[in-house]
Amino acid sequence: MAGVLIHWFRNDLRLHDNPALLRSVERCRREALSLLPVAWHSASVPVPTRWGFDRVGAHRRAFRRQALAGLAGRLQRLGSDLWVLDDAAPACLLELARRMGACDVVAEAIEAPEELTEVRDLQGGGLRVETVWQSSLLAPDDLPWPDQRVPDVFTAFRQGVERAGLQAPEPLPAPKQLPPWPDRLERPDPQAPPPLPEGATDERSSFPYGSAAWQGHEAAALDHLVRYLAAGSPHTYKATRNALSGRDFASHWSPWLAVGALSARQVMAQLRAFEAERGASEGSYWLWFELLWRDHFRFVMRHHGVRLFAARGLARDRLPAPRAGDPAAEARWREGCTGLPLVDAAMRELNHTGYLSNRLRQIVASALIHDLGGDWRAGAAWFEHCLIDFDVYSNQGNWAYIAGVGTDPRGGRRFNLDKQTQDHDADGRYRRCWPG
Repeated sequence: MAGVLIHWFRNDLRLHDNPALLRSVERCRREALSLLPVAWHSASVPVPTRWGFDRVGAHRRAFRRQALAGLAGRLQRLGSDLWVLDDAAPACLLELARRMGACDVVAEAIEAPEELTEVRDLQGGGLRVETVWQSSLLAPDDLPWPDQRVPDVFTAFRQGVERAGLQAPEPLPAPKQLPPWPDRLERPDPQAPPPLPEGATDERSSFPYGSAAWQGHEAAALDHLVRYLAAGSPHTYKATRNALSGRDFASHWSPWLAVGALSARQVMAQLRAFEAERGASEGSYWLWFELLWRDHFRFVMRHHGVRLFAARGLARDRLPAPRAGDPAAEARWREGCTGLPLVDAAMRELNHTGYLSNRLRQIVASALIHDLGGDWRAGAAWFEHCLIDFDVYSNQGNWAYIAGVGTDPRGGRRFNLDKQTQDHDADGRYRRCWPG
């Protein structure tokens, strides 16, 4: 029997532009190994939070299941398959490796505290784990600063990147052939998907992932990218990006980027091709700008790690000891019962659909922290529970930013609710769309 290499899919549920997968394929070819693709943490296991709710809610579970099903199908078409482990503990992957006689694992690098602990736990159990950084546009080694000196302030980061003329590398092609499935392991039995949560197909949703075109898998992601560019939408992006809802006001790439069904470098390559054919514009530049924000949050967490999860965040001694949050106010916020009409409408949309526009995310985060006296970490945890596009780097970075304990040079952002309502929902259309 040939030896077995385990390829561990994490938040990179795709075949295109997947350097870690190509590393596994090449190693199997070189060492005559079979390949066992594994998804550990399929987001179906209830893991409680300190705030009294499970870490992963129904919408996140369902969207990730769609991404996993799509990945399994693509692997099967290349003669392989996907072994899904529904367990929060590393023992399940260690036991599978023991059964297969596998000692080596290749996976995407995720440099957030719990994800780093996962790798250390596997290594402590006797596995050799090779991780490959691949979720950002720009490679850490290409930046004009060493890791520990990447600017905490986004403007300085963006200006440094643009002065250096840095561009994202070209995306890598998907493998055309995969190593054989291990001969000692039966293929997983196909399973019918469970029913989708209520709200997945709601016509009011800006991202109805229960509909075919919006499902969580790679094929839907790539098709959406093509449609978005073909419609010329980058040229209007900056003007429309602060809308509260709709199917075309924003790129809507974030859910697919979050599960890794879409590569940021694939997005950038096709956006550059669009600009070459149809011209660059302020809107198309702003999409690059937003993708750089996504990169920046990744590099900030690589540097600061667990500090971004503490009550004081990066503020250290700049702030007094944080006051305790108000659990009752946090519960009312989660349930959309604060008495603040725009906030409550937004929270009802979030809970019902698993999605919320960027403008509304900022508004409800500011309201929880600055108007209701809630703990910013409780808000970050609820977004982690709800959002189909939850991304640990961006979620923690954005919440700390609003709270004034992250990378905002102005010490946090408090949004005036009356002004936000007047600017973005003066006619009350959005609030009527999500009544109490």
